[in-house]
Amino acid sequence: MDTSEQLYDREATGWRRGLYDDVKRTFRAPVVNWIFRTAMANEPAFTRYAWGQVKPLFETRAFARLTVEYRDAVLSELDDLPAYDPAALGVSPAEFAELRGQLATFDVVAPRLAVLFEAMDRALHGEAVGTEPADDPATTAPFPDWLDRDRGAPPSMTPPDAVPGELSGTVESIREFHGFESNLPSIYRCLAQWPAALDRLWGDVESAFESAAFDRACDRVDDLTSGFVTGAPYRPRLAPDDLRGIGMDEDSIEDVQDLFREFNSGPVETVLPALPVFAATVGAGGERSLS
Repeated sequence: MDTSEQLYDREATGWRRGLYDDVKRTFRAPVVNWIFRTAMANEPAFTRYAWGQVKPLFETRAFARLTVEYRDAVLSELDDLPAYDPAALGVSPAEFAELRGQLATFDVVAPRLAVLFEAMDRALHGEAVGTEPADDPATTAPFPDWLDRDRGAPPSMTPPDAVPGELSGTVESIREFHGFESNLPSIYRCLAQWPAALDRLWGDVESAFESAAFDRACDRVDDLTSGFVTGAPYRPRLAPDDLRGIGMDEDSIEDVQDLFREFNSGPVETVLPALPVFAATVGAGGERSLS
């Protein structure tokens, strides 16, 4: 699989256009994340089949509860975060509004990507998904229509080779913390559009990310995500035999297994929990309870 190949949202046509629109509607975010764009460019038939298998996981009240508990688990551990206005970040009010909107989108997708990676990784390897559904109406009740509805803006990002040189020290520190050798996660490429803001944000929150409190937050969201996937009411049919049944060869099966296993481990384990933190510092965080 060539992970440098992507089918971008603006390029999608036909059923691919429809699937991308469905992902955005289901995730309640104006973005089609890298994992979908890469899978679609390399394995379009698999992506269509896999989305049909996992989509129901994101449509229940139990999943809605997971999204707010995920956010609360992070922010309740980090209860002394800075709060910024435009002047503090060195941006204009208009730029601040755009920054807030884009960070709100990252806040929305964090728990959704966490569940996607965990469920896909397990299912592709024939491991347990939906084996212990709770006897609770929320398990199959619909996702509340009001939650996370229309609160984010489409993210834009600095190209990987165009990150301002003035951020070189900040970028090196970010990579070292998250464990990236060369890549820079989307959240930071987004913030790099406002160099002074990224420099200030990272300088202020780095110590929180390196704290025992953030380690606890990561453990808590991992437990929440794992528990939700085990207790899901549906069992995606994505094991190797299922994929052979839709015509995938062994190399392609191994490629998608490796792709989702890579994204369900390593740096993403600290990147996703960081997203609610950045949103909270500019007042762009979402709900922390369904009540």
